[in-house]
Amino acid sequence: MVTGRKADYSQSQRSIVLFMAVLLALFLGACDGGPRESSTPEPAPQSTAEGPTLSAPRATTTTPEKIAEEAVEDTEKFYEENPAEEEPVQKTEYIETGDLSALREHGIIRFVSLTGDNEGYLPRKAIVTQSHRELAERLAQRLKLEPRWLIAETPEQAIAMVQEGRADIVAENLTDTEERRELVAFSQPIRQASDVLVTGVNGPDITDVKNLKGTEFIVLAGSTYAETARRLVEENPDANLTVREVYLNAERDTLFDMVSKVDNAVTVLHEGIAEDTLQYRHDLKMGAVVSEPEDIAWAMRLDAKRLKTRVNNFLTRTIVTEIPERTTHWHAIKKSGVLRFATYNGPTSYYIWRGTLRGFDYAMAKAFADKHKLELQVIVVPYEEDLVDWVAQGKADIGGASTTITEQRRKKGVDFSEPFIETPQNIISNRKQPQIAALGDLAGRTIVLRAYSSFIETARTLKENGLDVEIQIAPPEESFAEVLNKVAAGEYDATIEDGYIAEMQAALRPDLQIGLQVSDPLPQAWMVKKGNSDLLKQVDRFMRRFSRGKEFDRLVAAYFKPDKHLVQRVSARAVPGEDLSPFDELVKKNSLKRDFDWRLITAQMWQESNFNPKAVSPVGAQGLLQVMPRTGADMGFPPPLFEPDRNIEAGVKYMEWIRNRFKDPIPLSEKLWFTLASYNAGLGHVYDAQRLAAELGLDPEKWFDNVEVAMLKLSEPRYFEKARYGYARGSEPVAYVRKISKLYVAYTNVATGDIAQTAPAGTFTVSGQSCRYDCWTPSVCAPLAHPQWKKLPQSGGAACPLQSAARQSPQGPWQSPLSPQAAGGAGWNPSESGASP
Repeated sequence: MVTGRKADYSQSQRSIVLFMAVLLALFLGACDGGPRESSTPEPAPQSTAEGPTLSAPRATTTTPEKIAEEAVEDTEKFYEENPAEEEPVQKTEYIETGDLSALREHGIIRFVSLTGDNEGYLPRKAIVTQSHRELAERLAQRLKLEPRWLIAETPEQAIAMVQEGRADIVAENLTDTEERRELVAFSQPIRQASDVLVTGVNGPDITDVKNLKGTEFIVLAGSTYAETARRLVEENPDANLTVREVYLNAERDTLFDMVSKVDNAVTVLHEGIAEDTLQYRHDLKMGAVVSEPEDIAWAMRLDAKRLKTRVNNFLTRTIVTEIPERTTHWHAIKKSGVLRFATYNGPTSYYIWRGTLRGFDYAMAKAFADKHKLELQVIVVPYEEDLVDWVAQGKADIGGASTTITEQRRKKGVDFSEPFIETPQNIISNRKQPQIAALGDLAGRTIVLRAYSSFIETARTLKENGLDVEIQIAPPEESFAEVLNKVAAGEYDATIEDGYIAEMQAALRPDLQIGLQVSDPLPQAWMVKKGNSDLLKQVDRFMRRFSRGKEFDRLVAAYFKPDKHLVQRVSARAVPGEDLSPFDELVKKNSLKRDFDWRLITAQMWQESNFNPKAVSPVGAQGLLQVMPRTGADMGFPPPLFEPDRNIEAGVKYMEWIRNRFKDPIPLSEKLWFTLASYNAGLGHVYDAQRLAAELGLDPEKWFDNVEVAMLKLSEPRYFEKARYGYARGSEPVAYVRKISKLYVAYTNVATGDIAQTAPAGTFTVSGQSCRYDCWTPSVCAPLAHPQWKKLPQSGGAACPLQSAARQSPQGPWQSPLSPQAAGGAGWNPSESGASP
């Protein structure tokens, strides 16, 4: 368990005892369906472990439970003082072709991106504060305008939206070309990039274009990649080269799957994007450069001269074009403008959830970088390597992954900052075996420990004190999560974990049980290279102030508190003839509009908030369906979202948006579970799980016992290091879907459905599938109509996309006749994959 802020070790020994249920699980960061905090009281399960203490407290000592309660109270008080009905709903569906002054009249700046799922990917070595979304929102803040995000399917569509006044800036990897300059004005270059060839590891020789014979280029339709491919065909007339242009949406890896599996196929990407992709796609290789460097920039309307000036001024001051080689000393860091923070991709440190970068250490690192006006570069250390070594060797300025302070680590060449959290360590074992509740119970047992962990020292101390316990070190590539998975499966006897992780895992996974506490609360801190006193002084100064502030309190409440709605044992009331909730009519209205069974949405609403319309998580998820403010705004419902009707409409609309991302051949009965899992974890992790399921011989089109199995495995490095979105807290969406499905079945037995027949567990039946794109803003509807889309009778005349994740562009001389369908409904996210063309 966590024992909070720590600046005085002696004080930690007087830690107050709390129930383990109020401890905060680090790997339950917050999301629309992630950790929730509700004002509804919950019974706390019993615990034998010691709870958190906060050192160097303010006038009133607080606990994590109190912190969470205060966060809820503060948020609710704010919205009581600023009621929702007094907040104007700022729409994005308008035409505006004016300059900056016209945007100020609306109070909004509308950015358009090419991100089909609006989630990007997990940056492994990027300057995370310089993603297009991060830069655009910082620009909006500088201009004192509210940012709104829209989605286009192709670069041409994005440009047309800006031209026509339906958006204001294309904030994306957009290539600056002479033809496009006649349509839009470009900002100063954000970067330069050359096109390169990419193919499967067993694909053709791509070291030189001249080596290609009978090769097919598979490229994004309407992109400069397609232009490059056509040029290569013209320049090599005897090579029998062809070009297939495909329209892909939602998930870029479908394109890479096609290229890696089709014989003699190649694609074209920008070099930097190809390098990022090869960090996790080990089935691809990069080859020859096939274009001169091109400018990548943002686009605005031709006559928006004032806006262009402000954008250029902002980018000039902000953009870091390259990271110089330098030392880790503070003056070198300040001169470079970039802070390099090394960590692991995992639950306690850094991960992506619901499309947002999260993690306790990541959040603090970003706060430290922001304080000193530095851009933050996150460096993900491979699990088989020791984070301490990376810091000691100067590969990063600061290292942190909830790292326990030990003398052994100091001897390897690092100095530790002032600690900010303490946690004791606990035995955790399989419930089918006798519990290890006392020292004597360790006799004859085997403890398997994560390599490089501080638990190794703890276990050796136990053995040195005469205990008959066997100690084994897991292979370096095995993460903490994988060790726990093997304990739960009975492959390992027992392990040692930090108390908060042990309690959370035991709460979510019935095969695990917590045992003996085997250490006093141990301090955790950041690391710098030994002797780097100037940097250490800055870190310590930051820690002293930050760990006493409200932002730190919110982080503790967000990352260390179990999701009471996931671990709750209380069942929602289901009485025949009575309302399921106080909001049945609102749920029926909004569910019918978007073809969902109202009983399903009601079950989801219970899981999210226990029917509390004022529920709010420490990171800001709001209301009955716990909609994040950013998600609500993207759906056309800016916060606050405590008014039941607006909250339900925003949440159900988001559910519909997710469901539309899953195409045939996934049956409608299965799309329900994929939609719920995505609402909780994010589309990206579900796409990763589908791909992994196929690799494992499971069915990527079935959730229960198939994709959910793969989702659990995405907590293991050997799987998540090859996944686009990286580590996933897989046990959460698995528990989320199962709990809702059970409650949904209970509801169908006691209440009639307006649009759904009573369905057994694992099935979902509706009277008809409709396609209601009832507005033209792409961020809140399906992508804009394409000339090749067809009309469906249920759509009421609205344009619906063909049920194919990969659509061929109009037949032309450069294209092959067919565009193969992608498996599992996964499409391509053109944004991060290089839809800059």
